[in-house]
Amino acid sequence: MTSTAAGAHGSAGTSAGPRGAQVRIKVPATSANLGPGYDSFGLALGRYDEVYAEPADRLTITVDGVGADSVPRDERHLVVRATQVAFDALGEPLPGLRLHCVNTIPHGGGQGSSASAIVAGILIARGLLPDGDSRLPDAKVLELATAMEGHPDNVAPAIFGGLTVSWTREGGEVVAIRRQVHPDIQLLAFTAEAECSTEVARDMLPATVPHQDAAANAAASAVLLHALTTDPSYLLDGTVDRLHQGYRAPAMPASAALVTELRAAGLAAVISGAGPSVLAFSAGPVDAADWHRPGFRASVLEVDDTGAVLTRL
Repeated sequence: MTSTAAGAHGSAGTSAGPRGAQVRIKVPATSANLGPGYDSFGLALGRYDEVYAEPADRLTITVDGVGADSVPRDERHLVVRATQVAFDALGEPLPGLRLHCVNTIPHGGGQGSSASAIVAGILIARGLLPDGDSRLPDAKVLELATAMEGHPDNVAPAIFGGLTVSWTREGGEVVAIRRQVHPDIQLLAFTAEAECSTEVARDMLPATVPHQDAAANAAASAVLLHALTTDPSYLLDGTVDRLHQGYRAPAMPASAALVTELRAAGLAAVISGAGPSVLAFSAGPVDAADWHRPGFRASVLEVDDTGAVLTRL
Protein backbone atom coordinates (compact mmCIF):
# COMPACT_ATOMS: atom_id res chain seq x y z
CA MET A 1 0.00 0.00 0.00
CA THR A 2 1.27 3.43 -0.89
CA SER A 3 1.31 5.71 2.14
CA THR A 4 1.07 9.46 1.72
CA ALA A 5 -0.60 12.15 3.88
CA ALA A 6 -3.28 10.94 6.31
CA GLY A 7 -2.10 13.45 8.87
CA ALA A 8 1.49 12.37 9.45
CA HIS A 9 2.58 15.31 7.30
CA GLY A 10 2.08 18.92 8.25
CA SER A 11 1.58 18.14 11.93
CA ALA A 12 2.82 20.82 14.33
CA GLY A 13 4.44 19.85 17.57
CA THR A 14 3.90 16.69 19.61
CA SER A 15 0.57 15.45 20.86
CA ALA A 16 -0.02 16.15 24.53
CA GLY A 17 -2.60 13.37 24.78
CA PRO A 18 -6.33 13.64 25.34
CA ARG A 19 -5.97 16.19 28.12
CA GLY A 20 -5.31 19.51 26.42
CA ALA A 21 -4.59 18.64 22.80
CA GLN A 22 -6.44 20.31 19.93
CA VAL A 23 -6.41 18.97 16.40
CA ARG A 24 -7.69 20.00 13.00
CA ILE A 25 -8.56 17.38 10.38
CA LYS A 26 -9.03 18.34 6.72
CA VAL A 27 -10.42 15.62 4.46
CA PRO A 28 -11.17 15.83 0.72
CA ALA A 29 -14.35 14.90 -1.06
CA THR A 30 -14.09 11.79 -3.19
CA SER A 31 -15.71 10.22 -6.22
CA ALA A 32 -15.94 6.43 -6.39
CA ASN A 33 -16.36 3.95 -9.24
CA LEU A 34 -15.39 6.48 -11.97
CA GLY A 35 -17.52 4.48 -14.37
CA PRO A 36 -16.32 0.87 -14.67
CA GLY A 37 -14.24 0.63 -11.47
CA TYR A 38 -17.17 -0.37 -9.30
CA ASP A 39 -16.34 -0.48 -5.56
CA SER A 40 -12.62 -0.23 -6.32
CA PHE A 41 -11.62 3.01 -8.10
CA GLY A 42 -11.67 6.31 -6.23
CA LEU A 43 -10.49 9.87 -6.77
CA ALA A 44 -9.84 12.65 -4.25
CA LEU A 45 -11.44 15.98 -5.17
CA GLY A 46 -10.41 19.51 -4.23
CA ARG A 47 -13.41 20.10 -1.97
CA TYR A 48 -13.04 19.65 1.79
CA ASP A 49 -14.64 19.14 5.17
CA GLU A 50 -12.75 20.29 8.25
CA VAL A 51 -13.15 19.17 11.84
CA TYR A 52 -11.64 20.85 14.90
CA ALA A 53 -11.54 18.63 17.99
CA GLU A 54 -10.31 18.90 21.55
CA PRO A 55 -11.01 17.06 24.82
CA ALA A 56 -13.79 18.52 26.97
CA ASP A 57 -15.90 17.62 29.99
CA ARG A 58 -18.77 16.54 27.74
CA LEU A 59 -19.61 16.15 24.07
CA THR A 60 -20.51 19.36 22.26
CA ILE A 61 -20.83 19.70 18.48
CA THR A 62 -21.18 22.78 16.30
CA VAL A 63 -21.59 22.64 12.54
CA ASP A 64 -21.16 25.26 9.83
CA GLY A 65 -22.03 24.75 6.17
CA VAL A 66 -23.56 21.59 4.72
CA GLY A 67 -25.74 19.73 7.21
CA ALA A 68 -25.78 22.55 9.76
CA ASP A 69 -29.56 22.22 10.10
CA SER A 70 -29.83 18.46 9.87
CA VAL A 71 -26.94 16.43 11.31
CA PRO A 72 -27.26 15.11 14.89
CA ARG A 73 -25.42 16.86 17.70
CA ASP A 74 -24.88 13.82 19.91
CA GLU A 75 -23.20 10.41 19.81
CA ARG A 76 -25.03 9.61 16.55
CA HIS A 77 -22.88 12.13 14.66
CA LEU A 78 -20.76 10.13 12.21
CA VAL A 79 -17.48 11.81 13.18
CA VAL A 80 -18.11 10.92 16.83
CA ARG A 81 -19.04 7.34 15.94
CA ALA A 82 -15.81 6.95 13.97
CA THR A 83 -13.75 8.42 16.80
CA GLN A 84 -15.40 5.96 19.17
CA VAL A 85 -14.54 3.06 16.83
CA ALA A 86 -10.89 4.13 16.76
CA PHE A 87 -10.62 4.53 20.55
CA ASP A 88 -12.33 1.15 21.03
CA ALA A 89 -9.92 -0.51 18.59
CA LEU A 90 -7.02 0.78 20.66
CA GLY A 91 -8.62 -0.17 23.97
CA GLU A 92 -8.79 3.43 25.13
CA PRO A 93 -11.71 5.29 26.74
CA LEU A 94 -13.21 8.04 24.60
CA PRO A 95 -12.92 11.43 26.33
CA GLY A 96 -15.55 14.09 26.15
CA LEU A 97 -15.06 16.09 22.98
CA ARG A 98 -15.66 19.56 21.68
CA LEU A 99 -16.12 19.34 17.91
CA HIS A 100 -16.53 22.07 15.35
CA CYS A 101 -17.30 20.90 11.81
CA VAL A 102 -16.99 23.07 8.72
CA ASN A 103 -18.61 21.18 5.86
CA THR A 104 -18.54 21.84 2.12
CA ILE A 105 -19.03 18.28 0.82
CA PRO A 106 -22.68 17.70 -0.15
CA HIS A 107 -24.58 14.98 1.70
CA GLY A 108 -26.19 12.20 -0.29
CA GLY A 109 -24.64 13.44 -3.51
CA GLY A 110 -22.05 10.80 -4.33
CA GLN A 111 -19.04 12.88 -3.28
CA GLY A 112 -17.93 10.87 -0.27
CA SER A 113 -19.32 12.87 2.64
CA SER A 114 -19.65 9.80 4.86
CA ALA A 115 -16.13 8.63 4.00
CA SER A 116 -14.79 12.08 4.87
CA ALA A 117 -16.54 12.04 8.25
CA ILE A 118 -15.33 8.53 9.03
CA VAL A 119 -11.71 9.28 8.15
CA ALA A 120 -11.85 12.53 10.13
CA GLY A 121 -13.16 10.75 13.21
CA ILE A 122 -10.46 8.07 13.12
CA LEU A 123 -7.75 10.68 12.67
CA ILE A 124 -9.06 12.57 15.69
CA ALA A 125 -8.04 9.54 17.74
CA ARG A 126 -4.62 9.57 16.08
CA GLY A 127 -4.19 13.23 16.92
CA LEU A 128 -5.42 13.16 20.52
CA LEU A 129 -3.52 10.10 21.74
CA PRO A 130 0.15 10.65 22.66
CA ASP A 131 1.27 7.65 20.58
CA GLY A 132 -1.49 7.89 18.01
CA ASP A 133 0.83 8.13 15.02
CA SER A 134 2.36 4.73 15.73
CA ARG A 135 -0.82 3.03 16.94
CA LEU A 136 -2.97 4.30 14.07
CA PRO A 137 -0.78 4.11 10.94
CA ASP A 138 -2.38 4.63 7.56
CA ALA A 139 -3.02 0.91 7.05
CA LYS A 140 -4.98 0.77 10.31
CA VAL A 141 -6.94 3.90 9.40
CA LEU A 142 -7.84 2.28 6.08
CA GLU A 143 -8.91 -0.94 7.80
CA LEU A 144 -11.15 0.78 10.36
CA ALA A 145 -12.63 3.20 7.84
CA THR A 146 -13.42 0.39 5.39
CA ALA A 147 -15.14 -1.61 8.11
CA MET A 148 -17.39 1.35 8.87
CA GLU A 149 -18.03 2.40 5.27
CA GLY A 150 -18.47 -1.15 3.96
CA HIS A 151 -16.00 -0.85 1.07
CA PRO A 152 -12.75 1.07 0.53
CA ASP A 153 -13.42 2.93 -2.74
CA ASN A 154 -14.19 6.28 -1.07
CA VAL A 155 -12.13 6.04 2.11
CA ALA A 156 -8.88 5.16 0.29
CA PRO A 157 -8.66 8.41 -1.74
CA ALA A 158 -9.88 10.36 1.29
CA ILE A 159 -6.87 9.05 3.21
CA PHE A 160 -4.19 9.04 0.51
CA GLY A 161 -5.34 11.59 -2.08
CA GLY A 162 -4.98 11.20 -5.84
CA LEU A 163 -6.31 8.18 -7.71
CA THR A 164 -6.63 4.95 -5.75
CA VAL A 165 -7.51 1.37 -6.61
CA SER A 166 -8.50 -0.54 -3.49
CA TRP A 167 -9.71 -4.01 -2.61
CA THR A 168 -9.90 -6.54 0.21
CA ARG A 169 -7.65 -9.58 0.10
CA GLU A 170 -8.71 -13.05 1.22
CA GLY A 171 -8.28 -12.96 4.95
CA GLY A 172 -9.62 -9.42 5.26
CA GLU A 173 -6.57 -7.20 4.60
CA VAL A 174 -7.58 -3.98 2.86
CA VAL A 175 -5.09 -2.76 0.27
CA ALA A 176 -4.89 0.47 -1.72
CA ILE A 177 -2.65 1.44 -4.62
CA ARG A 178 -2.23 5.16 -5.21
CA ARG A 179 -1.42 6.75 -8.56
CA GLN A 180 -0.84 10.31 -9.72
CA VAL A 181 -3.44 11.70 -12.13
CA HIS A 182 -2.15 13.01 -15.47
CA PRO A 183 -1.62 16.79 -15.18
CA ASP A 184 -3.62 17.58 -18.34
CA ILE A 185 -6.83 16.15 -16.90
CA GLN A 186 -9.43 18.64 -15.70
CA LEU A 187 -12.43 17.74 -13.54
CA LEU A 188 -15.92 19.14 -13.98
CA ALA A 189 -18.21 18.24 -11.08
CA PHE A 190 -21.97 18.60 -11.29
CA THR A 191 -23.36 18.68 -7.76
CA ALA A 192 -26.99 17.61 -7.84
CA GLU A 193 -29.61 19.53 -5.87
CA ALA A 194 -31.37 16.21 -5.20
CA GLU A 195 -30.02 13.49 -2.92
CA CYS A 196 -29.84 9.72 -3.28
CA SER A 197 -28.70 7.39 -0.52
CA THR A 198 -26.04 4.81 -1.30
CA GLU A 199 -28.28 2.09 0.13
CA VAL A 200 -31.13 2.93 -2.24
CA ALA A 201 -28.81 3.04 -5.24
CA ARG A 202 -27.15 -0.26 -4.29
CA ASP A 203 -30.51 -1.99 -3.86
CA MET A 204 -31.28 -1.28 -7.52
CA LEU A 205 -28.45 -3.49 -8.75
CA PRO A 206 -29.16 -7.05 -9.93
CA ALA A 207 -27.70 -10.06 -8.15
CA THR A 208 -26.05 -11.26 -11.38
CA VAL A 209 -24.93 -9.60 -14.61
CA PRO A 210 -24.21 -10.99 -18.09
CA HIS A 211 -20.69 -12.34 -18.53
CA GLN A 212 -20.07 -10.03 -21.51
CA ASP A 213 -20.89 -6.98 -19.37
CA ALA A 214 -18.46 -8.08 -16.66
CA ALA A 215 -15.76 -8.66 -19.29
CA ALA A 216 -16.39 -5.23 -20.82
CA ASN A 217 -16.03 -3.54 -17.46
CA ALA A 218 -12.82 -5.40 -16.71
CA ALA A 219 -11.33 -4.11 -19.96
CA ALA A 220 -12.63 -0.58 -19.40
CA SER A 221 -11.15 -0.47 -15.88
CA ALA A 222 -7.71 -1.29 -17.26
CA VAL A 223 -8.10 1.38 -19.95
CA LEU A 224 -9.30 3.88 -17.33
CA LEU A 225 -6.18 3.42 -15.21
CA HIS A 226 -4.04 4.05 -18.30
CA ALA A 227 -6.14 7.07 -19.35
CA LEU A 228 -6.09 8.76 -15.94
CA THR A 229 -2.36 8.32 -15.39
CA THR A 230 -0.68 8.15 -18.81
CA ASP A 231 -2.80 9.00 -21.87
CA PRO A 232 -6.00 11.04 -21.41
CA SER A 233 -7.00 10.45 -25.04
CA TYR A 234 -8.49 7.14 -23.83
CA LEU A 235 -10.81 8.73 -21.24
CA LEU A 236 -14.03 8.13 -23.16
CA ASP A 237 -13.18 4.46 -23.74
CA GLY A 238 -12.06 4.01 -20.15
CA THR A 239 -15.24 5.40 -18.57
CA VAL A 240 -17.71 3.05 -20.28
CA ASP A 241 -19.74 1.19 -17.65
CA ARG A 242 -22.13 -1.74 -18.02
CA LEU A 243 -22.39 -2.91 -14.40
CA HIS A 244 -24.22 -0.27 -12.38
CA GLN A 245 -25.04 3.10 -13.97
CA GLY A 246 -27.72 1.80 -16.32
CA TYR A 247 -29.50 -0.08 -13.55
CA ARG A 248 -29.56 3.04 -11.36
CA ALA A 249 -30.68 5.43 -14.09
CA PRO A 250 -34.42 5.22 -13.22
CA ALA A 251 -33.66 6.66 -9.77
CA MET A 252 -31.73 9.61 -11.23
CA PRO A 253 -33.00 10.29 -14.78
CA ALA A 254 -31.65 13.85 -14.88
CA SER A 255 -28.17 12.62 -13.97
CA ALA A 256 -28.29 9.84 -16.56
CA ALA A 257 -29.39 12.33 -19.22
CA LEU A 258 -26.58 14.71 -18.27
CA VAL A 259 -24.00 11.91 -18.55
CA THR A 260 -25.30 11.11 -22.03
CA GLU A 261 -25.17 14.76 -23.07
CA LEU A 262 -21.64 15.27 -21.76
CA ARG A 263 -20.32 12.13 -23.42
CA ALA A 264 -21.89 13.14 -26.74
CA ALA A 265 -19.94 16.40 -26.42
CA GLY A 266 -16.68 14.48 -25.95
CA LEU A 267 -16.41 14.76 -22.16
CA ALA A 268 -15.86 11.47 -20.32
CA ALA A 269 -18.74 11.71 -17.83
CA VAL A 270 -19.80 9.23 -15.15
CA ILE A 271 -22.17 9.10 -12.22
CA SER A 272 -20.15 10.17 -9.18
CA GLY A 273 -20.25 7.31 -6.71
CA ALA A 274 -23.84 6.28 -6.09
CA GLY A 275 -25.04 9.59 -7.54
CA PRO A 276 -26.89 11.69 -8.30
CA SER A 277 -23.91 14.01 -8.80
CA VAL A 278 -21.98 13.68 -12.06
CA LEU A 279 -18.23 13.88 -12.67
CA ALA A 280 -16.70 14.62 -16.07
CA PHE A 281 -13.07 14.30 -17.15
CA SER A 282 -11.56 16.52 -19.80
CA ALA A 283 -8.17 16.15 -21.45
CA GLY A 284 -7.82 19.93 -21.47
CA PRO A 285 -9.31 23.12 -19.99
CA VAL A 286 -13.06 23.19 -19.46
CA ASP A 287 -15.34 26.08 -18.47
CA ALA A 288 -18.09 25.36 -15.93
CA ALA A 289 -20.05 28.37 -17.20
CA ASP A 290 -20.66 26.50 -20.46
CA TRP A 291 -22.41 23.72 -18.60
CA HIS A 292 -25.07 25.31 -16.45
CA ARG A 293 -27.93 22.81 -16.22
CA PRO A 294 -31.11 22.93 -14.09
CA GLY A 295 -30.80 20.86 -10.94
CA PHE A 296 -27.00 20.87 -10.93
CA ARG A 297 -24.22 23.20 -9.83
CA ALA A 298 -21.21 22.89 -12.14
CA SER A 299 -17.73 23.46 -10.70
CA VAL A 300 -14.21 22.92 -11.98
CA LEU A 301 -12.32 21.03 -9.28
CA GLU A 302 -8.69 20.10 -8.84
CA VAL A 303 -7.54 16.60 -8.04
CA ASP A 304 -6.50 16.55 -4.39
CA ASP A 305 -3.00 15.02 -4.25
CA THR A 306 -2.57 15.12 -0.47
CA GLY A 307 -5.46 13.30 1.15
CA ALA A 308 -6.47 13.79 4.76
CA VAL A 309 -4.28 16.12 6.80
CA LEU A 310 -4.02 16.14 10.58
CA THR A 311 -2.65 19.27 12.23
CA ARG A 312 -1.97 19.49 15.96
CA LEU A 313 -2.69 23.03 17.02
